[in-house]
Amino acid sequence: MKLYKRLLPIICIVFISAAPTKKEFSEAFIQVAENGNPAVVSIISEKIVERSFHQFFGPFGDRFPQEKFKGHSLGSGVIIDADKGYIITNNHVIEDAEEIKVVMFDKREVKATIVAADPPSDLAVIKVDPGSLSTVELGNSDQLSVGEWVVAIGSPFGLHLNHTVTAGIVSAVGRSSVISRNNFEDFIQHDAAINPGNSGGALFNLDGELVGINTAIATDGYSRANAGVGFAIPINMVKRVMEDLISEGKVTRGWLGVQIDNVNEGLAKALKLEDLNGAIITHVISGSPAEEAGVEEKDVIISVDGERVDDSSNLKNLISSGRPNDKTKLTVIRDGKEKKFTVTLGTRPGEKELADTFRNGSQQFDLLGLIVESFTDADESAFNLGSEGGVQVVDVKQESSAEENNIQPGDIITEIGKTIISDADDYKVELESYSKGDTIMLRILRNGNPQYVAFEIE
Repeated sequence: MKLYKRLLPIICIVFISAAPTKKEFSEAFIQVAENGNPAVVSIISEKIVERSFHQFFGPFGDRFPQEKFKGHSLGSGVIIDADKGYIITNNHVIEDAEEIKVVMFDKREVKATIVAADPPSDLAVIKVDPGSLSTVELGNSDQLSVGEWVVAIGSPFGLHLNHTVTAGIVSAVGRSSVISRNNFEDFIQHDAAINPGNSGGALFNLDGELVGINTAIATDGYSRANAGVGFAIPINMVKRVMEDLISEGKVTRGWLGVQIDNVNEGLAKALKLEDLNGAIITHVISGSPAEEAGVEEKDVIISVDGERVDDSSNLKNLISSGRPNDKTKLTVIRDGKEKKFTVTLGTRPGEKELADTFRNGSQQFDLLGLIVESFTDADESAFNLGSEGGVQVVDVKQESSAEENNIQPGDIITEIGKTIISDADDYKVELESYSKGDTIMLRILRNGNPQYVAFEIE
């Protein structure tokens, strides 16, 4: 005891001296900003925007002619190869752009061309002429910890605020179903302030390594301003997509050939599961890699190559990160017992082919040309919708009434006519009162913003 009392002051001194001082702590952020800023760029995309009176005068405005005009959108990007002039950014920053300009840290303005884009991951690679470019070291996003400090750099709200530096902590990792359930999402959630214009910008750790590409923010449903919840694509996913875009012009992903869903308490009890982790197989496509390996409906996949599966989104990301012909080891629960399978991954079909494949097995488009599913309590909380509920659009049939009227996957339908839609059952019952030739009006939420759409069902 006496020895402990003698050593205690020494131990305290050691810990105090080991802790960074205020100046040292600040210097870490300063160093990240100094090294990172030259590699972050502002991106100006010039697009032809089509606007009808519908946007101003309500749901029947499509009877009026449309107006076309040139519009500009602002985003950010990160130079990832100074020798070749490659820049990574978000697909939504440059999508449909007729001309792209890049503004460097030293205020130089240069033109850029699109190398390739991948809408499902919302990533794109653009290119500028190399010369006097700076780049950054790519980190390992798998090593990020909740609570770790991160630094965001981008151009919020306009060029007058370009290269804005903000700091925060990692709030969560592995976030999904933030933008769309059809996308490949494995977001880093953080509270560094990001706003419109930060899309495509950098997220650094305090070692100055690029650990993510900022992509989205959560808002209160009406404002586009930061609410302390930002999302970044982890750099390990970016690396995978970027390599394919540069070398192949497209992303090739692994494929099991199954439809999956999350595990709830009822399923866990019925299937003798210890917890709610994993993804249940609801349909196995005939002739798919999964079927050939012996995987069956009602199997619950709990790990892929030894990595735990948290939910269906997590499983989708794990499989798609593999490549065709990869040998992948699956651990499943069947009849309360673990079974192991080795699957040779196939090539994930394109989105249209994939939708057609799944429809042949189960879900069919409805009268409007939509496939929808109920919006869960967790979804409502994530989107700050309170108890508004509704159904989320999962897929839209090509050349359908819905597609022609710009209904998109990820849209949330909350009303049909004057009827409030709480879930998929409400939606189905109300839609049964309509036929081809009828005019229908929908209230939808898109990125948290409500709007009405009315059209004749064809």
